Amino acid sequence: MQTIWLGGAEWQAVLRIGLGLWWLESWRHKDKKSWFAGGGIGWAGGIAEKHRWPVVSRGFDRLVKPHPRLMAYVVAYAELALGLGLVAGFLTPIALVGGLVLNLIYLVLMIHDWAEQGQNLMMALISAVAFFGMSWQVWSLDNALGLFV
Repeated sequence: MQTIWLGGAEWQAVLRIGLGLWWLESWRHKDKKSWFAGGGIGWAGGIAEKHRWPVVSRGFDRLVKPHPRLMAYVVAYAELALGLGLVAGFLTPIALVGGLVLNLIYLVLMIHDWAEQGQNLMMALISAVAFFGMSWQVWSLDNALGLFV
């Protein structure tokens, strides 16, 4: 593969690190005090309640609504873990699949909000490209530790 400046594996690492920084920004910009007090889950609950697909509302009511504080921590710290894992390149394939799943959940929840969809679709696409491009081959702890070779 011919590329300008970096090789293909390095460009894959650039994508992976950029995606990790995006996840870290998702975590950083949250108002943690409001989020952990139930603000984020309450907001999502309002969206799920009026969702055009009844399965989303039922799923939210069964899985998230009974545990709002726990789910607030799960979502926030999943974003932090994804960001750190992708930037450092640690357990990268797991982080990429986890990020893809989280973006797909966000995509389904926010299906009516096209402004939000661009971000989720781009992050999901980068996750897929970074996964199938094996972006952990360079500039990663996975490579240094001989994981996923």
